[in-house]
Amino acid sequence: MKKMCLGLCLLMIISGCQKQSQNDLSDTYQEDYSHETTNKQNKGDNDMQQLTLTIHHQDFSVTLEDNATVTEFMKYLPMTITMDELHGNEKYYYMNQKLPTNAQSVDFIEAGDLMLFGDNCLVLFYKSFQTSYTYTRLGHVDDVNGFIKQIDSNSLQVNIYQ
Repeated sequence: MKKMCLGLCLLMIISGCQKQSQNDLSDTYQEDYSHETTNKQNKGDNDMQQLTLTIHHQDFSVTLEDNATVTEFMKYLPMTITMDELHGNEKYYYMNQKLPTNAQSVDFIEAGDLMLFGDNCLVLFYKSFQTSYTYTRLGHVDDVNGFIKQIDSNSLQVNIYQ
């Protein structure tokens, strides 16, 4: 009988602990979720940083990533550069400055992607394709179709400003 009472008491204690742990987890999840929601609300879509590329006297808006590379890159604007042709799908320019990087395998490049190769090679893609290379994302041209129409096989003068 004593063993049975002791067993029941232990079972009740264990049940109570499990129930409490589930409540604690639920509270923690709610706190984390509400913190995440608050951060998203505080950082609305209007906070998206942008820059402008001027190519052949036509302006193209670029929506930028939120990262340290972009923050540092913006310090060097405005700039006018000549981007050279490479592989029939991209224009590139080696900057004199080295930027912080967070290179990742991107697997697929989209036309309009603005990226950094290494720590100082600015790359503007005008065709979509698969890749095994790593890049740090900077942003993406908003009007991809209009942008592609301005690209030819020659070097490209680009004015970049905020």
